[in-house]
Amino acid sequence: MSKVKESPPTDNEAEEEFSVEKVLDRRVVKGKVEYFLKWKGYSNDENTWEPEENLDCPDLIAQFEEQRKKKEAAASGKRHEEKEQKKRKSNNTPTPTQAKKKAAVEEKKLEGFDRNLEPERIIGATDSSGELMFLMKWKGTDDADLVPARIANEKCPQIVIKFYEERLTWHSPAHDDESSAKADPE
Repeated sequence: MSKVKESPPTDNEAEEEFSVEKVLDRRVVKGKVEYFLKWKGYSNDENTWEPEENLDCPDLIAQFEEQRKKKEAAASGKRHEEKEQKKRKSNNTPTPTQAKKKAAVEEKKLEGFDRNLEPERIIGATDSSGELMFLMKWKGTDDADLVPARIANEKCPQIVIKFYEERLTWHSPAHDDESSAKADPE
């Protein structure tokens, strides 16, 4: 039940031996197990992390590991019990009114600006439905919805302008004059 701590040898110094009072914690650092130790005759301020291979207190380590496993088993048992309770609650058969309410909520699923989310940016645009629609990304979520361009123009004009500016291509006037002069030989 002791640990040998070696210090650099000097003329008058021999090996100092420290006794472990209690194992307080465990961790793995770079694949090696270390234990947090309380030393006999020293305050808690002197507690240290020591590699397992440097320790000579197998009884204290075994006692600590047994207590740790009991705590983990109790914690996982409690989590399992909580899951079972949730399952029992969720397995209740919904009454017809609950089923109707759920169906009504699903039908009224909010989209676009009806969700009261702040628009972040426009991801893309389409007119496949016959109306120009923007695919709008919302702040604080990964969701995106198709919204009519006419509504986006009113509710977030700066985002619409930014979308168009990002896709705008400029042609230099000198380049346009040359091509029109070649096409029109006067």
